[in-house]
Amino acid sequence: MTDSKGSARVRAAGAKRQRLMSAAAEVVHRQGAERTTIADIARAADVPVGNVYYYFKTKDELVAAALSEHERRLGTLTARLDELPDPRARLKGLVEAWVSQREVAARYGCPTGTLAAELDKRADGGLDAEAGRVIRLLLGWAERQFRELGLPEPDGLALTLVGGYQGMSLLANALREPGVMDREGARLLTWLDSL
Repeated sequence: MTDSKGSARVRAAGAKRQRLMSAAAEVVHRQGAERTTIADIARAADVPVGNVYYYFKTKDELVAAALSEHERRLGTLTARLDELPDPRARLKGLVEAWVSQREVAARYGCPTGTLAAELDKRADGGLDAEAGRVIRLLLGWAERQFRELGLPEPDGLALTLVGGYQGMSLLANALREPGVMDREGARLLTWLDSL
């Protein structure tokens, strides 16, 4: 049986690990995987650099942790949206969530999309596939919503929706113009209403 001090240590270690994962997601999004150092992530998580190695042995493990954090955040968002009774409202809620991040998108792009593009340029594979897996989770969720609406080719519609988001994030970032997210988000909402 674990005593209360042992339980507190386990909770503290779990909280520190989560802080590191969250910091990794933020820092890698802002700086990119290649420019990010373990020290950058430690500083953002307010954890001594030496302690990082207890949880993550390499920078690639921290990048994988950042992807896990993106997956966790996506799961939290879609779980919240799944509480809505109507699949069209869920899809529109997704678009509204994307648009609400317009300032971040204009500065850094889509967290997972930009990381997937960066990781794909590496000679050694693995993490790029992991980034693709997170995007596939989003596609799968969107496809289920279109299927529930009874629309033909729900997989294609999901691809169009997520592709629209990736495109508007990329353009908002390239142009440093958050308004792109507003305008293109409004087009996606109109499109969803037209289906």
